[in-house]
Amino acid sequence: MAVGREDVEILKPRIDKREYRRIVLRNSLQVLLISDLDTDKCAASMNVGVGSFSDPDGLEGLAHFLEHMLFYASEKYPLEDSYSKYITEHGGSTNAFTASEMTNYYFDVNSDCFEEALDRFAQFFIKPLMSADATMREIKAVDSENQKNLLSDAWRMNQLQKHLSLESHPYHKFSTGNWDTLDVRPKAKGVDIRQELLKFYEDKYSANLMHLVVYSKESLDKIQCLVEDKFQEIRNSDRSRFQFPGQPCTSEHLQLQILVRAVPIKQGHKLRIVWLITPSILHYKEGPCRYLGHLIGHEGEGSLFYVLKKLGWATGLFAGEGVWTSEFSFFNVVIDLTDAGQDRMQDIVGLLFKYIQLLQQSGICKWIFDELSAVCETGFHYQDKISPIDYVVNISSNMQIYPPKDWLVGSLLPLDFNPAIIQKILNELSPENVRIFWESKKFEGLTDKVEPWYGTAYSIEKVSSSTIQAWMSSAPNENLHLPAPNVFIPKDLSIKNAQEEVKFPVLLRKSSYSKLWYKPDTVFSTPKAYFKIDFNCPHAGNSPETEVLADLFAQLLVDYLNEYAYYARVAGLLYGISHTDSGFEVTLVGYNHKLKILLETIIDKIVKFEVKPDRFSVIKEMVIKDYQNFKFQQPYQQAMYYCSLILKDQTRSWVERLDVLPHLNVEDLTKFAPMMLSQAFLECYIAGNIEREEAETMVQHVEDVFFKGPNPICRPLFPSQFLTNRVVKLERGMNYCYSKEGLNPSDENSALVHYIQVHQDDFILNVKLQLFALVAKQPAFHELRSVEQLGYITVLMQRNDSGICGVQFIIQSTVKGPAHIDSRVEAFLKMFESKLYEMTNDEFKSNVNALIDMKLEKHKNLREESRFYWREITDGTLKFDRREAEVAALKKLTQQELIEFFNENVKVGATRKKTLSVQVHGNQHLAEYHSQKSEAVKPNTIQIDDIFSFRRSQPLYGSFRGGIGHVKL
Repeated sequence: MAVGREDVEILKPRIDKREYRRIVLRNSLQVLLISDLDTDKCAASMNVGVGSFSDPDGLEGLAHFLEHMLFYASEKYPLEDSYSKYITEHGGSTNAFTASEMTNYYFDVNSDCFEEALDRFAQFFIKPLMSADATMREIKAVDSENQKNLLSDAWRMNQLQKHLSLESHPYHKFSTGNWDTLDVRPKAKGVDIRQELLKFYEDKYSANLMHLVVYSKESLDKIQCLVEDKFQEIRNSDRSRFQFPGQPCTSEHLQLQILVRAVPIKQGHKLRIVWLITPSILHYKEGPCRYLGHLIGHEGEGSLFYVLKKLGWATGLFAGEGVWTSEFSFFNVVIDLTDAGQDRMQDIVGLLFKYIQLLQQSGICKWIFDELSAVCETGFHYQDKISPIDYVVNISSNMQIYPPKDWLVGSLLPLDFNPAIIQKILNELSPENVRIFWESKKFEGLTDKVEPWYGTAYSIEKVSSSTIQAWMSSAPNENLHLPAPNVFIPKDLSIKNAQEEVKFPVLLRKSSYSKLWYKPDTVFSTPKAYFKIDFNCPHAGNSPETEVLADLFAQLLVDYLNEYAYYARVAGLLYGISHTDSGFEVTLVGYNHKLKILLETIIDKIVKFEVKPDRFSVIKEMVIKDYQNFKFQQPYQQAMYYCSLILKDQTRSWVERLDVLPHLNVEDLTKFAPMMLSQAFLECYIAGNIEREEAETMVQHVEDVFFKGPNPICRPLFPSQFLTNRVVKLERGMNYCYSKEGLNPSDENSALVHYIQVHQDDFILNVKLQLFALVAKQPAFHELRSVEQLGYITVLMQRNDSGICGVQFIIQSTVKGPAHIDSRVEAFLKMFESKLYEMTNDEFKSNVNALIDMKLEKHKNLREESRFYWREITDGTLKFDRREAEVAALKKLTQQELIEFFNENVKVGATRKKTLSVQVHGNQHLAEYHSQKSEAVKPNTIQIDDIFSFRRSQPLYGSFRGGIGHVKL
C-alpha cells in the first residue's frame, strides 16, 4: 500500500484546537498525527494488535515478557537501556502494558529531543536485540512483578474468574508469566525461551497489526515526514488479525449459574455478580451497557444502592461492563458488603434481580437515555486536556477497535437511541447467564479448591434460576424506583471574562475567620471551577481519639450527602470531603453553573450535622477494616509510611487509631462534632470560570453561616492555635536506621526506603537536588533493577515534606533483604560519583536544559494548576512563581556547583550527609532482621527502636505555615 493521507473527518471536541491527520504508510501501518502548538511535551504510542491471548500453550506470559524485552536494546542502538536513559535524561518517561488482545508501548519527552527519541522508539519494532544475557535477567523482573501481585485481591479474583472458564479458551490463561512458566518448565521440556521469544516476535509483530499515534508541536506535514522516515522499515508480514471466537463460559461446564465462595487477603466482604453478555462494542453508538450501568449503579433515592445502604448491608456499588473483546463481554455488579450484608447475600442478590425486573417492566426510557447522552456530549466537548502521554495511549488503543472517525471519541458518545439493542442486553442479565463470586474471610477453612496461580482458596456450587426466583420472592419489599431527572446538568456553559490577567493566585480577602485565594481562569477557557476550603480546627487532631472522630465525621458527611450529590457527580460536578491533620477539607471541581448550589448544601449539612446511629455503626465498621487492612499494603508502602511517621511531627500511627476506634460510640461523635467546629479558620482557594465578586460572595456566605448570626457555631482561632507543619531535622553526618518485620507474615517481599534529607525549601538548593535526581534516576534504575535485578519496584525520586527536601530510593525485593539492598544503594552512589565527574560540559548543559523544559511545562487543566497552587498554600511556602524562579537559578548553575552539592549532601561518607534507612523485612529475610538486632551499631549510625521517643528527642525545622499574619494583603 502506498504512503498516503486518508482524509477522513475525525470527530473532535469543540474546544480542541489541535490538528489531526490520519495516514497509512506503505507497510500498512496506520498512524494518527497530532499537532499541538501549545504542548511542551511530545509523545508517541504504538499499539500492537497482539496480547496475552496469543501466548503459546505452556509458555504463559510470553507476550508480556516480550513487552519487557523490547526496551533493552536494538541493532541501531545496541547499548543496553540506552533508550530509557535517553528518554529520562530529556525530561520524559516511558512504559508499556500487555492486555489480552493488544500490547501498548509509549513515551513522552521534552519537545526539542523528540526526533531522536522517536527514532530509538521505532527500533523496538524494526530490529530489537534480545540478548541471551538480558533475556535471563528480565525473566527475574517479570517474576518480581508477579510476586508483587500475589497478595493483591484484585489480581487474585481476576485470575479466579479466568480459571473458572473453558480451558480451551484463551481467557482462561495466566497472562503475567513468572519464573516457573518462563524458565523452569520450558527448560524441563528442552525449550529455549529466547528462541521462542524471537519466534513470537517474528511471527506476530507485523506493521499491518499496529497503530501509531504521534503527538508533537510541529506542523502536521513535518510530523508526517518524521513518521515516514522512522517507521516505514517496520516489517509487514500481512498477518491477519488475531481472533478468538467462541464464548469462555458455558452452562454445561459449570461456568454459568454458579456461586463461588472465595477467601480474600484483606478484611471485608464483596459480592461480584457477573453476566456473560453480547459485547457492547458491537453497539457502541447505542451505549447499552452505559445506559444499564447508569441505572443499576445509580446511588440516588430509589436506587439499588440507596436501598442496600438504608438496610445497612452495603458501603459501595459499581455496575458496568468489565472484561470485553469483540466476541464476548462480562457485565459486572460489584457490591462492598457490611458484616450485616454478608449474612444477607441471598436477599441482596434477590434485590438486584428485582431491580433488573423493574427495568424490564419500566421499558427503555428515552428521557433517561437523552439525559445520559447530554451528559456524555458535554463531557466530551468540554473535556480537560490531559498529558500527551495519556492521550496517545487512549487513542492508539481506540484505533484497534473503532473506525477512524471515532478514534478520539471511542464509546464516549451514545447518541443513537435504540431500545431494542438495550433491551437485548437487559435480557441477558438473567439468572441463566449469571456467575456470582462471593468473597469473605469468613470462608476460611470452608473451601475445597485452590486456584493454581495465586493460591486463592474457593468452593463452587450450582445456582439454578428457580433458586434466584426464590431469593427474589423472599427479599425485602423495598421501594425501588428509577432516578429523578438530574437538576445538576449544566445549562450555562458560557465563559466569563476574567477582569484582569492574573498570572498567580491573589489574596482577595482576609479576616480573622478566613482567607480567600483567587485565581481566575485565563488559560483553559472551560466552563469549570475549582473550590477548596480547608477547615483548620485545633480540636480535631490533639489525640488519637479526636483524629479518628474527625475522620468518622468527614466520612459520615459524605455518606449523608451521597444520594443528593450523586446527581452532581453524574453531571460532571465532583466533590470530596476528607479528614486532614488539622480538621477536614471540602473540594468541589467541575462545571461552575451549579457549583454554588452544591456548596450551600454541603455547608448546610456540616452546620446541621447529627449522628445517625445506624450509619455511624456502618461507617465505623468500614473504617476499622481500612485500618486493619494496612498490614496488607505492599511492603514498600509500609516502608514509606514508617518514613513519614519518623519525619513528620504530630503524626500518629495507624495502630493507635485502631486501638481507640472500637471504643468510640455515637455519643462520643455527637459531643465531638460541635466541639471541633467551635473554633476554626477557613483557608479557601477559588479558581476557574468564576468572577471575583462571585468568589467573595461564596466565601462570605460560608463565613456568615459559621461565624455570624444570633447563635454562631464557630469562633475564630487565637494566634497560638494555628497549625504548623514541622519536620524532624536529622543530624549532619549521621545515618539513621529503622528496621521492622513486614506486617503480613505471608508476604515474601521485603522493602527499603533509603532517604537522604538535604535542605529546607530554597530555590538554588532545590534545583541542585532536582538536577541530581534527574541525572541519577536512570543509572540507578539500570544498575539496581536491570543489572542487579533487585526487584521490579526500583525508584529514585525526590521527596518533599512541607518544604523539607530530599531524595529517596524505594526498592521492593524477594531476592535480597533490605540491609543488602541498602549496601547496594551505597555502592551505586560510589559508582555514580565517577559518572558525575566524567560528565562532559555538553551533557551537563543538556541535563540542565531538560530540567528547565520540565519546569516550564504548562499546566494542562484547571485541576492540575489548582493542585500546584494549593500545595504552596498548605505547605505555607506561597512561592507561586516557584517554577520561574527555579529556572532562573538553573540557568546560573555550574557543573562544579552540582559536584560540590553532591559531595556535601549525597556522597557516601560526606560530613553533611543525613540518611534515614527504613527497612521492612518479608518472611524470606527474617533471619537477616533478627541477626541485625544482635549486631554492633556502626559508627555514626543511630538505630531507631521507638519512633515516638526518637521523634521527641530531635530538633525540628521551622514551619512555613504560621496562620493569618504571615501574608500581607
